Amino acid sequence: MSSRTVDAQDCAIVARGLTKRYGQLTVLDGVDLEIGHGEFVVLVGPSGSGKSTVLHLIAALEPADGGELIVAGQALHRHARGMSRFRRREIGIVFQLHNLIPRLTARENVEAAMFGTHRGHRERTDRATELLERLDLADRADERPTTMSGGERQRVAVARALANEPKVLLADEPTGSLDTASADIVLEIFAELIAGGTTILAVSHDARLNAHANRLVPIVAGKTEPAAP
Repeated sequence: MSSRTVDAQDCAIVARGLTKRYGQLTVLDGVDLEIGHGEFVVLVGPSGSGKSTVLHLIAALEPADGGELIVAGQALHRHARGMSRFRRREIGIVFQLHNLIPRLTARENVEAAMFGTHRGHRERTDRATELLERLDLADRADERPTTMSGGERQRVAVARALANEPKVLLADEPTGSLDTASADIVLEIFAELIAGGTTILAVSHDARLNAHANRLVPIVAGKTEPAAP
């Protein structure tokens, strides 16, 4: 765990002794993490160390096998039901492999994240258009992911993650496939989110992104390691 300790009441994310196994393989073996509201924290470490799995557990995409996990005030191990609603209301996720729906346009992919919210059709369309414009994708809004470059798909994935104005943004290599101009746009948006109180937890090997984080938290062999002084 990082040497910085945050009062639990001021935390957007608290993980204590988090474990995860797939069959006989232990992927996480005691992750401790405390992230305050409005912090920008990046998980770093070698490939296969469990960083992406931490994001999946925090996003309630799958359950932990042990430990305690509290995200945006919700004790996830106590709320097996309603996780889709929880994610839609509290969490934004940027997947490393984008996870866009191929048959939908960029705008429709962003709109899809808002289904089941208070926003009506026109509001969803306007919000999606606004986000795509902000990410310099206005001219690609009606294109499908299969016709877009990897960097464009990544920016659509960022727009989708921001659609519901999440309290916690989880991002797996959000700038890794972006050129400098596109990465700068994403980093500027992240800075605005942090200033507005959004918490960001990212996994990244990108020095451009890591340089903007409040903290880097190393994970090695499924465990959080003390940060370098």
